Amino acid sequence: MAGPGESKRRRYDPRARVEEVSAAAERVIAVRGIEGLTHRAVAEEAGVPLGATTYHFASKDDLIRAALQRSVDRYVAYLDDWVTRRPQLTPEQLAVLLADALLGSFGAQRGQQVMEFELYVAALRRPALRPIADRYIEASVEALSRYVAPLTARAAAVAANGLTLRGLAGSEPPSRAEVEGILRLILTAGPRPSNMQDS
Repeated sequence: MAGPGESKRRRYDPRARVEEVSAAAERVIAVRGIEGLTHRAVAEEAGVPLGATTYHFASKDDLIRAALQRSVDRYVAYLDDWVTRRPQLTPEQLAVLLADALLGSFGAQRGQQVMEFELYVAALRRPALRPIADRYIEASVEALSRYVAPLTARAAAVAANGLTLRGLAGSEPPSRAEVEGILRLILTAGPRPSNMQDS
């Protein structure tokens, strides 16, 4: 117990510090992009000494990897919750709801989506990131396979990825009619998975 005049020090928790620095790296990337990511910028954002970032993350690529992992983990948790709340959907219903989600990426969520896609495409030149980046599509395929056959789910996941990237990087996002039309074409063309045939 601290006596009079003694300052109370927060107990050092390495895991909490890693999480704190990783979250700060995401925020720096959201504002400055990956090219603006430095240990000093992350330390300032996290409110920790510079040495606290370099101790846990020796290189800029280590910071990018940690931010990408956080992004993927958040996406997987989002999909798990999304599927849990929608145990059964027809392909038509799925097309509408997926269109809703994709179009949301171009509105209030745009900044978050840009940051996450920037982390995703960082794997183009950083092979060590690719197994983590793979989880984006694989998690989408796993979720969609609850409602449609695996190959159909993969086609829809890849199309959704491309539509989102186009909408974020292009001068104008795709229209709802285009997004929903493409997804409906893919999702309604194939068979439903065997576990959903009689539901």
